Amino acid sequence: MQQLQRTLSLSSVVAIVIGGVIGSGIFMKPAIMTLQLGSPLLLIVVWMIAGIITMFGALTNAEAAAMFPETGGQYVFFQKMYGDAFAFLYGWAAFAVFNTAGNASIAYVCSQYADYFFHLPTFSKTVEQSIHLHIPFIGDIFPLQQIGIKLLTVLLIVFFTIINYRSMQMGAGIQRLLTALKIIAIFLLIAGIFLSGKGNGHNLFDHLSNAPQGFSLLTAFMAATAGAFWAYDGWNNITFVAGEIKHPQKDIPKSLLIGLAVCILTYVLVNLAFVYVLPVKQMAASSFIAADAATAAWGTTGAALIVLMVVLSTLGTTNANVLSTSRVTYAMGTENKWFAFAGKVHPRFQTPGNALLLNAVWTVLLIFSGSFDTLTDMLIFVSWLFYGMSAFGIFILRVKMKSADRPYKVWGYPFVPALFVLFTLVFLVSTVYTDVENYRHGSAPIINSLFGLLITSVGIPVYYFSRRK
Repeated sequence: MQQLQRTLSLSSVVAIVIGGVIGSGIFMKPAIMTLQLGSPLLLIVVWMIAGIITMFGALTNAEAAAMFPETGGQYVFFQKMYGDAFAFLYGWAAFAVFNTAGNASIAYVCSQYADYFFHLPTFSKTVEQSIHLHIPFIGDIFPLQQIGIKLLTVLLIVFFTIINYRSMQMGAGIQRLLTALKIIAIFLLIAGIFLSGKGNGHNLFDHLSNAPQGFSLLTAFMAATAGAFWAYDGWNNITFVAGEIKHPQKDIPKSLLIGLAVCILTYVLVNLAFVYVLPVKQMAASSFIAADAATAAWGTTGAALIVLMVVLSTLGTTNANVLSTSRVTYAMGTENKWFAFAGKVHPRFQTPGNALLLNAVWTVLLIFSGSFDTLTDMLIFVSWLFYGMSAFGIFILRVKMKSADRPYKVWGYPFVPALFVLFTLVFLVSTVYTDVENYRHGSAPIINSLFGLLITSVGIPVYYFSRRK
């Protein structure tokens, strides 16, 4: 049986980490987070805490990745931790919800900002609402909304799927290039804003007159943290391609530490730049904070430059996601007869070609299923459910495989993984509560977290039927 080859160097691995994390979140989330918190200083604190918690989760997962450096990442970890049934449920959720929805959502953002230049076509409201799908107890789906943006999103997914179908080296090379351009562009933005001389350092210590206090501040803090988590999501992509890294036991922990440190530093500096040129009221009211900050620093040409930067940034993240997430579908295909089609290596290109195609088809269906917010809220909830289970599994492995070789041990055990698990639990409970309340008050057409759980739960009967002889 053909195997995927170990061809990825440390630079490619770091590029996949950074490219998978830094997408559009940093350009979209600070405004709503400022409105929720009412304080620029708290905004910076949230970005730092969310980054540190993410780092704890990543380094906890790195222990398992160093023990089992195989293609498929968390799918393989869950087999060792909880058994085949739970691993399949994760693989199903990855395929059906968070990996493919993640691919769809980041490409969706790229298309949204490309619309700034191309003015993509749309249907009238009547036509958009003429076709809809109602899911009992969940909500309604309108596939014809923003049709031009959705079609361009489909084109991007197809384009990057073809590239990574034909060559892993080509996909990795494009990733290194796009990640380098992304980091250079972002730091030019930061330097340009700080050197413009058009800001005020005192903005950091200002606050909204109606800033939340007491228990309201706690719920606002958790809501803002959810936004930051979405911006930090994608770090686990590197575990998916562990079986194709030249020196996985050494390079996986190193790439996560380097890559996430770069991401945390970048996010904090970008937010400080926004705070420097925009008063808190303007930040909270902004619909596109990065463009408003650039306009304040450089005038009307700033907005166009920022839009171009977002398009460039999300292109890199789309490629990183398409490249890495297909490996989970591939790993599931090698273990389950119903998905055996996905578990084959292309005889000529030496890539998981069928898994890439299968992911692309389902991603396209998800693109037509909902809006950007539906996709991101759904995928964040389900992915963090499994992040928490993965971190908890480290405790199980320490008992089940006490004498196994551990090339890397998570720093601060057992406190670091325990803190991550506890934070994840609080985050999941608060997310469900917020989603239900938003739906009850009519501010959301669908209960996103429950929609994600519904799709995930379909994997339970699929697994047991696929195991029958």
